[in-house]
Amino acid sequence: MSMSIPGSTAIHDIGYRHYDGPRLGRAYVLRSLFVHNLRAVYGLGRPAKAKVMPFLLSAFMLVPAAGSIAVVALSKRPELLIGYSKYAVFLQVLIAIFLASQAPVLAARELRSHVVPLYFSRPVGRLDFVAAKYAALTTALFLLMAAPVTLLYVGALVTRDQTKPNSGGPGGGPLSDGSTKGSSVGEHTLHVLGGLAGCLVFALVLAGIGLVVAAFTPRRGFGVAAVMAIYMVSSVTVIIVQGIAESTGNYGLAGWVGLFTPFNLVDIVQVKLLGADRAAPFVPSSWLGGPVAALICVALIAGSITILSARFQKAGTS
Repeated sequence: MSMSIPGSTAIHDIGYRHYDGPRLGRAYVLRSLFVHNLRAVYGLGRPAKAKVMPFLLSAFMLVPAAGSIAVVALSKRPELLIGYSKYAVFLQVLIAIFLASQAPVLAARELRSHVVPLYFSRPVGRLDFVAAKYAALTTALFLLMAAPVTLLYVGALVTRDQTKPNSGGPGGGPLSDGSTKGSSVGEHTLHVLGGLAGCLVFALVLAGIGLVVAAFTPRRGFGVAAVMAIYMVSSVTVIIVQGIAESTGNYGLAGWVGLFTPFNLVDIVQVKLLGADRAAPFVPSSWLGGPVAALICVALIAGSITILSARFQKAGTS
């Protein structure tokens, strides 16, 4: 069908039809964004070189756990098993590299390509956009840490009946992480759940820090360097201050200074609120250490979401 208009101009019907199917709603949009971002973290749907770093680091994270299980099986000494809650602190360098390499993938690509306005031209709110990215990176970090912890748990149960009857921790008693022959399956399960809860807190805090830093450095190389710089500067500074405090006998200061680096911060939460063994060199001796550390974690998470929302909102209107 065509319509003629005076002046030899015509409007032609090219068969366009309005969409009249089902509207899947906000939940579907959130789920789609989450899956898309989670796939992006692991390089799925992207060139092979994008998959190398995330999968290689994930494999490296499993090696110490497998080695620890092998040592326990051969030596019959369950106290040599790495503690569930200590694993992330011991492997923090690998976790920091994973965060630095993958946070810019989620936070910087749309900013660098100037496509954020296209997302917001659809019914996608800025909080939905940020929540999907935050949840995807948190999930990826949690899987990175939870997989070896779960492997340790399985290894502890498998080797449980092969170890010496009364072996315990370095001090002769059972380990609080549950890695002893005398512990029941229920106790092992309770301790590994505490370890997984710690992994979730680590993931939430680290994801927020990584995304905020990467969102203000659109070039991926600069984003990687910036995230690693934040990790290294905070860690080295805290180590130096704690060393000085220890040399002067000020152990209280050494414990509280740990609040200024993310891995020590979350370890304080694990020790004071989840009853885990200490992995960081120092933690506050006061019971206030746990609530204060937890409040700082909550503030970091909430602050990260707020900053990211403002950042992407500005990019979406520019």
